[in-house]
Amino acid sequence: MSTARPKTILLGNAPKLWKPFTVICFQLVSYPKKRERKMPPRKIGREQAPIVVRARPGQATRGLLAAAGTVFPCALGRGGITAFKREGDGGTPLGAMKLLWGYRRPERGWPPPTRLAILPAAPWLGWCDAPGDRNYNRPVRLPYAASCETMQRADRLYDVVAVLDWNMRPAIRGRGSAIFLHIAKPGYLATEGCIAVSPATMRRLLPLLHRGSVLKVMR
Repeated sequence: MSTARPKTILLGNAPKLWKPFTVICFQLVSYPKKRERKMPPRKIGREQAPIVVRARPGQATRGLLAAAGTVFPCALGRGGITAFKREGDGGTPLGAMKLLWGYRRPERGWPPPTRLAILPAAPWLGWCDAPGDRNYNRPVRLPYAASCETMQRADRLYDVVAVLDWNMRPAIRGRGSAIFLHIAKPGYLATEGCIAVSPATMRRLLPLLHRGSVLKVMR
């Protein structure tokens, strides 16, 4: 450390004094340009690849469903895959949809363990498909004044069913309703727009599902 004595210098006609100052020695430290970023902790068990559905080549109403590295056959809507879904057109909507919850027929022995909330399908449970009704594309209590379908079908299609969020928030009039993942008819006959799989495939899928699981319909 050194201290300088005051010294007078002249700048034009005005004298100015140098004040004592202290010399401080320091070392420059360089840092790498690429520093490790702190990432938020990953939620184990909640992230997974989407379930992907595509039509079979040359078969508009038959599809292939890929989940967890396995491909399963499935049925699609009688109108094939459509980007312009309308009520009653029989089309399976193109795009990504999330699973919300499900229903089951308790007397028929479903389901295997799953993280998706599965509710019992009561005899009074229906689903409104009337575009002009205030409860369009929502569950309703039967009997109901507007058009709707019962969730306790005579066949086995809704023995277990997962509700997809197509046209749910908000429900736009005429853009389609009751798009589910459910049990297929024998021979994988076409649906009214849903994706349908065999009972054996549904048993394989349910343990993989939770609220927010993504099902992506592609071409």
